[in-house]
Amino acid sequence: MKPNRHFLELNLAIICISTSGILGRLVTLTPEVAIFWRCVFAAMILGLFVRYKKLNTKVTVRSDLKIIILGGILMGVHWVTYFYALSLSNIAIAILTLHAFPAMTALLEPLILKTKFRFYHMTLALLVIAGVWTILPSKDFSDNTVIAIGFGLISALAYALRNIYTRKVLPNYNGSVMMFYQLIIMTIMLLPFVFLHDSTPLKNDWPLLMGLALVTTVIGHTLL
Repeated sequence: MKPNRHFLELNLAIICISTSGILGRLVTLTPEVAIFWRCVFAAMILGLFVRYKKLNTKVTVRSDLKIIILGGILMGVHWVTYFYALSLSNIAIAILTLHAFPAMTALLEPLILKTKFRFYHMTLALLVIAGVWTILPSKDFSDNTVIAIGFGLISALAYALRNIYTRKVLPNYNGSVMMFYQLIIMTIMLLPFVFLHDSTPLKNDWPLLMGLALVTTVIGHTLL
């Protein structure tokens, strides 16, 4: 039953994570501030869960800390650039470009982790490039859709790198604990932006951010 359970958890995770496009598109805060509050709300919820389950939150190996911090920074870049893509274009463009990350992972993983390179991954990457090319409206870099595609691809790259680097340490920690670590790192990383940008829209955006925190982040990313 174990493979079936993991398969169901994976699909449930994808459904939950897919809510980020709709909820994120409706948020009116700047991406950095929106992600900051998303991290704050998610860290509070996940922190209570970790405490309730009495999960071990200690970093067992000191060298793991650098990878966890790097993973948190890359996750922050991934979320912020994805929200920029959402704000500049439509949900479809943001999601299509973001989901170039599997092809990027397939190409980068052998280089970073020294694993075996599979040539059919090159075919996959070329298909992804062709797919992105077909949705490119023009070569005008002042076009919002073109800029959104650029942010989407940066988001995909950051997510691919985060997954590759944290793969080494992920088996040593509970999924909820790892996500909690990264939420704390992102909160610290984005804190300065709260003082640089207007947070007034938070009065209206907090239900959306709470949805992003609970459904997309706590349930979706932890399951994934």
